[in-house]
Amino acid sequence: MAIYLLRRLVQALLILLGVSLVTFALLYLLPADPARQIAGRTASAQQVAAIRSQLGLDQPFFVQYGRYLGNLVQGDLGRSYLQRSEVSDLIAARLPASLLLMVAAIACELAIGLTMGVAAAVRRGRTSDHLLMVGSFVTVSAPQFVVGLLLLYVFAVRLGWFPIGGYGSVSHLVLPALTLGILGAGWYSRMMRSSMVDVLRQDYIRTARAKGLRRWTILCRHALPNAILPVIAMIGIDIGLFMSGIVVVESVFGWPGIGQLAWQAIQRVDLPIIMGVTLVSAVAIVLGNLLADLVAPFVDPRIKLQ
Repeated sequence: MAIYLLRRLVQALLILLGVSLVTFALLYLLPADPARQIAGRTASAQQVAAIRSQLGLDQPFFVQYGRYLGNLVQGDLGRSYLQRSEVSDLIAARLPASLLLMVAAIACELAIGLTMGVAAAVRRGRTSDHLLMVGSFVTVSAPQFVVGLLLLYVFAVRLGWFPIGGYGSVSHLVLPALTLGILGAGWYSRMMRSSMVDVLRQDYIRTARAKGLRRWTILCRHALPNAILPVIAMIGIDIGLFMSGIVVVESVFGWPGIGQLAWQAIQRVDLPIIMGVTLVSAVAIVLGNLLADLVAPFVDPRIKLQ
């Protein structure tokens, strides 16, 4: 286990280094000028050049990247060009909202998706199976803003059960989490159905049936633990995706997560915030995949971490 974790840690560091290099290079090649954004449209060329020199943006690429990497090793993500605050503080202020939405959204999509997938697999080839798969296709294809606005109109405007937007209570969390849950449930249901169908064809399932075990016992104790392994890996990916911020959903519901912070930084060409959010997202993806790998042996003891 220790050797496995050490190897994964080295891989994670290399991945983060590659992400930082590629992102920094893309931002360096952007035609937009952060110095012009800071100085304003009426600023003279001399003022823009002075700001560019003050920020170190007039230096060669590898000098800028080396300076950023040196600060990053010390835990310094830099300062926002426009907000004049530490990037780490800005991200930390948005992190609780993103974490809360991530946990609630994953719970929703698992509850909906796994139920649909298992039900479709058990009734494979029947009308209910086809209807559930059509429903999963619709949820996968639906745009985020359409689902979000539809839920807002029905449950917030017409019925008045939930607030239209904002952050601070469980009622504010329900609709954005349900929106992400509905959108993600389609992927989980299709994956769960495919995995469950394969498992239900195995010899040990037929043996369990021959022994006279009840249907729910076979499904819950024998089939589900083996069929759920691909889903665990997908959850690890979703952790990173949700931590990077779901910009559309956060905008529709006024949710103050990392996605909104990143979108505002992109509009203002605030490079330190863009770099900070990208690296935090990369860390979340790496940790999510590592967590999925560590959980898998507890679900299926046949899996060995090497």
